[in-house]
This record gives sequence, structure tokens and C-alpha cells, in this order.
Amino acid sequence: MGRVLAILKKEILQMKRDRLTLAMVFMLPLVQLLLFGYAIQTEVKHIPTAVFDQSLSFESRDLLEAFSASGYFDIVYAARGYDDLTKMIDSGKVKAGIVFPPDFAEKLKRGETAPVQVLVDASDSMVSNSAIATANSIGLLKSQKIIMQKTRVQNAPYDIRVRPWYNPDGITAYYMVPAILGIIVTMTMVIMTSMAIVRERERGTLEQLLVTPVRPSELMIGKIIPYIALGYIEITVALLVGVMIFQVPIKGSLLELYLLTLFFITASLGLGILISNVARTQMQAMQMSFFIMLPSILLSGFMFPREAMPKIIYYLGDLIPVTFYLTIIRGIMLKGIGFACMIPQVTALLLFSVVLITISILKFKKTIA
Repeated sequence: MGRVLAILKKEILQMKRDRLTLAMVFMLPLVQLLLFGYAIQTEVKHIPTAVFDQSLSFESRDLLEAFSASGYFDIVYAARGYDDLTKMIDSGKVKAGIVFPPDFAEKLKRGETAPVQVLVDASDSMVSNSAIATANSIGLLKSQKIIMQKTRVQNAPYDIRVRPWYNPDGITAYYMVPAILGIIVTMTMVIMTSMAIVRERERGTLEQLLVTPVRPSELMIGKIIPYIALGYIEITVALLVGVMIFQVPIKGSLLELYLLTLFFITASLGLGILISNVARTQMQAMQMSFFIMLPSILLSGFMFPREAMPKIIYYLGDLIPVTFYLTIIRGIMLKGIGFACMIPQVTALLLFSVVLITISILKFKKTIA
């Protein structure tokens, strides 16, 4: 009994010394439950929408008000032309576009069916399904209302013509495979690099490196470069599997995809190295990596559309590098767009890379000082 009490006392003292691990054990479940409980929503509302109204009539504004009042479409832009609307959907500024033809009002007044085109970004299947169903319902309800008010009307006044772009057949693999690629790279880069310095410290080899003329920045670069090569190998293998087995198209430039992926890999590595500098044991590094991985999966738009999340959760997703990379990889593979349409995402990843690696170097200098 005495030996059991001695071991128990030793474990309690160890837990007191390892306060960071103890705090994470208690805080992680609570924080994640609150965060993801608010974030995970499957009903997509407030879809950012642009309008190209060539009619500029009371009738077009009345139907547009019905779209806005549904709560599913947020009219955020007025397009100057069809090309302007196309660029907004390509770049991801909006997920849907509504086009009214010039003779929209005249056809309604003559009792004819007036067509309305609704363009939907189908690269995100959840958003597109919600937008398509709601647009058709609005057209049907508004038509029924007019028919009930005017007995002479025989044809449906509104013809809502929904055009899903990029993934018109709604194939799930087209949407999920590029995202899975980004999550796999995140998991590998963050978890493996988070162990790098901690492992050196636990084995006692870090002290051997410190007595050499190697500078902290050189040590960080030396740690990062092999993982960059590993990241590219992973991406290549994943792309081959996606194309050959799941027939996922690559409509854009493969070279551009590889070049822009570099910013994502370095950002993920910078995050892993920062964890490695903060953690004191490999267990702590693993727990911190796990804390990063769940938000990367649930808040980035990988599984649940970000448009359905509360605003504060939506902006928290902007603090995760993979959020921006999913827009890049889906844009190149499914939309065929290039760098010009993804400048905000590339800039964000570059900023992540510079800030995280710089903080890691400064933190490492402070550790060895």
C-alpha cells in the first residue's frame, strides 16, 4: 500500500509540473464542443449572390426581393455585365448569380413566361443543392401567386433556369477529393514537423546542434526543406489517385497548382515548427497538433459549407491556412481559373508562411538564449 501511495504522489507531482498538458486535457474538449457546436450547420443560408439586371423594372425588383427575403440569397453585388458576373463566380466572391433579360417585364405584361437565369457555383455541392432547390421553389411560389391573382394567366409567369457550373452532375468525388488532398498535406506537415524540435530536445541531440556554428534560421530551414519535398510527393500521389481512380478533372494549369501549393506547404510547416517550439514533450506536440487538425477539417469548408456558419466562426476559419488552399485547389481543378482570380488566397498563405516561420525562429532564439 505504501508503494502505491508513493507512486500516486509521484504522478500527482508530475502532473503539477506538466501543467500545459493538464490544461489541454481539460480545455480541449470544452473549447471544441462549444466551437463546433455553433459551427457545424448543414442548412445553407445567406449565399452570397450577384445580380445582372438588364430589365431594371419593378417586376425584376419584385422577384429579386423574393430571393432576398427567403434568407438563402444575400444580394451583395450588382454586376455590370455577364463577364463581370462570371469573374465574380470564378473568383469565389459570390456563389450564385441571377440574370434578368432586357425583355423580362414586357413578357410578364403580355402574359408570357419570362425566363430568369440563376447561375450556381456547383464546385461546392452543399451550397449548390441549397441554391438550386430554393431558386426553383421561389419561382414556383411567385408563379402560383400571380396565377391566383390573375385568372386569365395560364402559363407559369416565371421560368427559373438554373445553371450549375463546374460540377453540373453534382459528383461528390469532384468536390471532396481536392479537399481531402489539402487535409492530408495539413495533417502530415503539421504533425510531423511539430515533433521535429521536441524530438531533438528529448533525445539530447538539440544541445549538440547548438554548439555548432549553425544559426537558428539555418536550423529552421534545414528542418523545413525535407518536408517540402515530402509534401510534393504526397500531392503528386494524391493527384494521380484522384485522376486515375475517381476521374477528377484538372481543368486549370497543373504547373500553377504546384507553384501555389508551395505557399500552403510552407504555411503548414511554419505552424508545425511553431508548435514544436512551444511544446516541451512529444505528447504536448501531438495534443496541440490535434487541436489544429479538428478546426482544419470542420471550419475550413472541407466538410461543411462556410456560408452556413455564424459570422464569428466564419472569420475564425480565416485563421487556418487550409481554408485558403481549398479555394485554390478547387478553383484550379474544377473551375480552371488561374492566379489572377486567387490573389487574396495566395496573399493570405504567403502571409501565413512569413509570419509563422518568423515567429518560430524568434521563439527558438529565445529558447536557446
